[in-house]
Amino acid sequence: MFASDRILALDIGNSKLVLAEFKLLASKSLELVNYAIAPLGFDPESTADSSAYIVSGIRDILRTSGIRPGPVAVSVSGQMVFPRYVKLPPVTPDKIAQIVKYEAQQNVPFPIDEVVWDYQLVGQETGELSVLLVAVKGDLVKNITDCVEAAGLDPVLVDVSPLALYNAVRYNYSDLPGCTMILDMGARSTNVVFVEGNKIFSRSIPVAGISITKDVMKEFELSFEEAEQLKVAHAFVGFGGVYEGHEVGVADRTSKIVRNIMTRLHAEVIRTINFYRGQQGGSQPGMVLLAGGCSIIPHANVFLKDKLKTEVDFLNPFRNVSVSSGISSDKVAEDLHLLGEVVGLALRRMLSCPVEINLLPPELAARKVLQRRLPFFGLAAIGCVLTVLVFGLFLHRLKSMAEQRLEKVQGLVASLEPTNAKLTELGKNKEQLYAKADDLSRLIAARTRWVTIFDSLHQELVSGMWLTTVRPLPPKDAKAGPRLEIRGMAFTDEVSNNQTITAYVEKLKGTGYFNDDLQIKRIKPVEGTDYATEFTVEIGLKDKLTPVVEVKPVEVNPADAKPVEAKPDEIKPVEAKPTGVEAVAPSLKPKELKPSTKGSA
Repeated sequence: MFASDRILALDIGNSKLVLAEFKLLASKSLELVNYAIAPLGFDPESTADSSAYIVSGIRDILRTSGIRPGPVAVSVSGQMVFPRYVKLPPVTPDKIAQIVKYEAQQNVPFPIDEVVWDYQLVGQETGELSVLLVAVKGDLVKNITDCVEAAGLDPVLVDVSPLALYNAVRYNYSDLPGCTMILDMGARSTNVVFVEGNKIFSRSIPVAGISITKDVMKEFELSFEEAEQLKVAHAFVGFGGVYEGHEVGVADRTSKIVRNIMTRLHAEVIRTINFYRGQQGGSQPGMVLLAGGCSIIPHANVFLKDKLKTEVDFLNPFRNVSVSSGISSDKVAEDLHLLGEVVGLALRRMLSCPVEINLLPPELAARKVLQRRLPFFGLAAIGCVLTVLVFGLFLHRLKSMAEQRLEKVQGLVASLEPTNAKLTELGKNKEQLYAKADDLSRLIAARTRWVTIFDSLHQELVSGMWLTTVRPLPPKDAKAGPRLEIRGMAFTDEVSNNQTITAYVEKLKGTGYFNDDLQIKRIKPVEGTDYATEFTVEIGLKDKLTPVVEVKPVEVNPADAKPVEAKPDEIKPVEAKPTGVEAVAPSLKPKELKPSTKGSA
């Protein structure tokens, strides 16, 4: 709430302003270092706006007293607020706020959104919670805080005068009897506050100094200012009865007016005491402490002591609060009755007080929260800037290191350029050698291809079959592969049917050299015989035929080397000998063949 040990407290009454500056000592106690009191110069009964008087009065105090502006705790008149005392059933702590809000809506005589309110738990009896509700019209308290800000001060807390007096008494009077009553006699109202253990009860009575002034105005037909001056100069409480009147006629008449007002006040105080005892379960006051501007009217303490039949004393808020040596003790003694509120306000800064009510407008409270967070936002922003700077330095350092490493790498790359050129040349030579090796491998494979093909043709033959001719055929089209025409014969008694020849052809497909392009062109007996059958088959090769050429070991430049091409027509057909037959079938003539035994049968 406060940024230093310097504390400002401002009490805004109906007819006066009190601004005090305190210092928080190392011993955790308060010291009054400066204060000033200024009249508002405003008729409390007037309906005109008092904002200008408040702003002007605060500025005059700051100028004449030398008090520097700063955060300030403010108290407002008890007549402005609506105190309510309610009893709550025993509930869990998390539900207290909800129930109190409901009670506030029921007890405050205005819409809840038009008031500023706060509450304080003040005790627990017979299982019930006692709650003090305090509410004030939102526009009234906002007008007060606006005036304080306009005068150059920073309101951080808004308390109520009777509650500030209660805190001051609780701090300075540790030896109080069971029940003590504070009688704060102000300009427009008299605040009655009961102090009894943890209990608190206050009531505002509309009988005070303004009542005396108004009767003086009627009695002497004076203006408000003149009546106020006469009251200050001649007012005292007359004894009445057999006591003689004052020698001066004006003073005697004034004393009777004051006595009449004090009698009315006494009646209201008695009614308040009875209410406190009957409705709040309180006790009869054992002591009365007087405060406020009208409390110093001569013989007022004697009158009240006689009427209330109890001890009456003036409130001293400096029993446990020290006063700076720079302030005149006589001056403080003269103003003692006006300084109780500012002491109670200052105590809110130093320690946790018995009653802590804050009626600061919500808008202003939200702004204060934001202001308290601004330093953290600033630190966060500074932290972000420093983070960016550090990260920038890191990136700069990283860039420098990367550049240094890049220079080293570039140097190494430059030193390896000759080696790279040699390796590139060797790679080219290697590719040329691989190309030569591939050509040689293909040539070697081509030289043995026909051997393996003919071997496959021979291996798949069955007994009694032989091949007569194998020759390549041109492809059917540009996309088709090469084909072979295979002609052969078989003994009729060994090959009983055409299925044997068909099975032979199917076996050829399984050798891996031939594809599915297979056609059996002819299967018929050899003309003029009955012991042999000839057949013709066309079958496609999977791979294109590579002509067999002779490669001489000649050293040639790869760039000048040209592939050797051979036409399929240049390959001569190969004649195969029949299995188990010594003579070649085509050389036999039909008439020279011996008749088959199976045929003759």
